[in-house]
Amino acid sequence: MSIESNEEAIPGRGNFYSAEPDPAAPKKRSTFEDDALWDRTAEEPWKLELLTIFLRNQLRVAPAMPLLTFMLAFTSLMWVPPVTAMFWLAATLASQAVQIYLCANFFQTERSESKQYDWIGMMAASELVHGVCWGLPLFLFWEGANSLQAIYLVSFIMAIIAVRLLVVNNFTPVLVAGTGVMSVALAIRCAIQAEPVFIALAGLIIVLEVFFLFIARQLADTARDMVKFKSQKDTLIEELKLERDRAEAEKVNAEEANKAKSIFLATMSHELRTPLNAIMGFSEILKRELFGPLSVPAYKDYAGDIHHSGGYLLDLINDILDLSRIEAGRREIQEEPFDLLACVKSAQALLNGKASEKSVAVKVEITPSLPKLMGDLRGVNQILINLLTNAIKFTPAGGQVVVSAARNASGGMVLSVKDNGPGIPAHEVQSVLNSFSRGSLATKGAVDGAGLGLSIVKGLMDLHGGDVSIVSEVGKGTEVLITFPAHRVLTGPRGEIIAAPNVQSESQRKLIAITG
Repeated sequence: MSIESNEEAIPGRGNFYSAEPDPAAPKKRSTFEDDALWDRTAEEPWKLELLTIFLRNQLRVAPAMPLLTFMLAFTSLMWVPPVTAMFWLAATLASQAVQIYLCANFFQTERSESKQYDWIGMMAASELVHGVCWGLPLFLFWEGANSLQAIYLVSFIMAIIAVRLLVVNNFTPVLVAGTGVMSVALAIRCAIQAEPVFIALAGLIIVLEVFFLFIARQLADTARDMVKFKSQKDTLIEELKLERDRAEAEKVNAEEANKAKSIFLATMSHELRTPLNAIMGFSEILKRELFGPLSVPAYKDYAGDIHHSGGYLLDLINDILDLSRIEAGRREIQEEPFDLLACVKSAQALLNGKASEKSVAVKVEITPSLPKLMGDLRGVNQILINLLTNAIKFTPAGGQVVVSAARNASGGMVLSVKDNGPGIPAHEVQSVLNSFSRGSLATKGAVDGAGLGLSIVKGLMDLHGGDVSIVSEVGKGTEVLITFPAHRVLTGPRGEIIAAPNVQSESQRKLIAITG
């Protein structure tokens, strides 16, 4: 196991993992999209990061190694000449000082991929010298030692090998340079003794070294994967942060654009309606010849065309304003009970003229026994007018529009407006609910309209908590279904009280609706 967790942040890693994106550069693929690409781009940084972990661990255990060195030097004085012990002590401490200096210098200089192999080479060389220094006691201190002292010396060197294994396990080249020398020295020393115990120890040491190297390799692979996955996670987090910042910036831009649109529409509606009212008023006077007959009869027809075009333009302006209020959340609904059949009859009467011009029959199949609904009466009338206008517009001459209503299984109310017009292709059914979206058949047939009717219907039904769906088949007609949720259907004693004529106050109705 490594002393330092691989999850710890590494100083200086910004050189490899934190880069300011170039706006002109093509968008990079996510790190999870291409493992091969990740392996190539992360190969060098993880080596440098593992080297950084190793060097930091070296500094952390730096006080322990001199203590072990002093311990062996002083205990060996019982059978080793002082000069020999002091010579070995000085050499070993010098090798440790060189390692500490290299480790400290690594963190004080700039680290880069181009120099990381130089550092690996220097650390492997220093570890090799360190391993040689620890292997020397097996030959310098062996003479004059009895069996127990020899076993103590072997055990001490094996303990040093274990310590180095713990420190260097995630960097195999450096590990081999240090523990390999010590293990070979131990095996040679034990084999020279030619005693069964020491020969067995020599074999055990070789087997353990091979086993340690195998385990170290597995640990190094695990450490490498952890570092790579951590880097991958950090890269993904940076990508998410960039996407979040981009989304927030786009949201701000969208809000500003929406605000500018609302201001523009409010201003233009006033600027357009003022001259438009004058145009429609004067054209109405000319069309009806209120101040006397026109000398040229064609002028009367022209005035009628002007009045009709002005009315179309005024309806378009009103639709755009209604849609902008809905999208901006400014359209509020005024809750009151209403009779759906009465609303349908009112819309039918308003559009009878258009239906008669095209010889289209509007048939209402709604029973008077249906319960009343709670909602915005003006909004519901607008929904019905838009739906009937669309149905009459697309129904061929001599065709029929059928309006029906019924309760659904969940207790809500479903209103159906069905025509026998050209229908809508299946791939366009959802898109026609969008603003300024018109079906291909409407465009080819040059049918009047800006594509706002159904989007307004959807927006108003959303305010009521309802739903809009379209069932259509090319050549067989279209059926638009609007569904009011169950809580808007006034049934039972509570519905009778709310819908009662003597409950005139809106606050009274809301109180009854809450407590009912």
